[in-house]
Amino acid sequence: MSDNDLPMNDASPHSSLSTRRFGDGLLADTHTTGHPALAHHFESLEQQREAGTLGMWTFLITEIMFFGGLFMAYILYRSKFPHSFTVASAHLDWHVGFANTVVLICSSLTMALAVYYAQVGKRKPLLGFLTFTILLGATFLVVKGFEYHKKYTDHLIPGMGFKWEGNGDPRQVQMFYWIYFAMTGVHALHMVVGIGVMTVIFLMARRGRFTPEYHSPVELSGLYWHFVDIIWIFLFPLLYLLGAHEVH
Repeated sequence: MSDNDLPMNDASPHSSLSTRRFGDGLLADTHTTGHPALAHHFESLEQQREAGTLGMWTFLITEIMFFGGLFMAYILYRSKFPHSFTVASAHLDWHVGFANTVVLICSSLTMALAVYYAQVGKRKPLLGFLTFTILLGATFLVVKGFEYHKKYTDHLIPGMGFKWEGNGDPRQVQMFYWIYFAMTGVHALHMVVGIGVMTVIFLMARRGRFTPEYHSPVELSGLYWHFVDIIWIFLFPLLYLLGAHEVH
């Protein structure tokens, strides 16, 4: 068995009353706590994991309602200004949107693999796939930054000297870009938060905080990451493919 396959803590098996070093050096009596990661108000790690999962799903439901408002605004204004939304969408480069979609799908794969290796207690591949996930998330944001800069140089930032010389009512086209920047901007903010969370998880994993018995933070952060990826899966066709058939 390699060092990477060993449980990721410094526990000594010689005594049931032994003291374990956990993460940043805090000591926990395994006789009274059962596991150094077990919070005092839970009876077992399983109960703690179930509570954390319930909390994360509750949080994600509130996020769904938040994004639901943005999607509803899109639906209402698209039905009201169908032509202007189509010509405005045609100005977006769907190739860039598709590339970012592939990046996020790959990041979901690496996140799933990170969760798997956390479950089986293999630290090295866990750290590797967390790194890939962070890098893919950063790649998405860099591509989005270049895309935003292109909109700035084309004077398509709403409220900042917005200029539209193509087909469609400029005011209606500007509404499309209001919604575009609101939806993609909020999504990008969630990506920034996700990268921050993954960085913390990476540091915890490097310190040996996760074992096959305790890895729920990796699973819960994975749920958040997959949620953000799924939101983009909906944004891509709604924003980029609506006018893909139009000639610029």
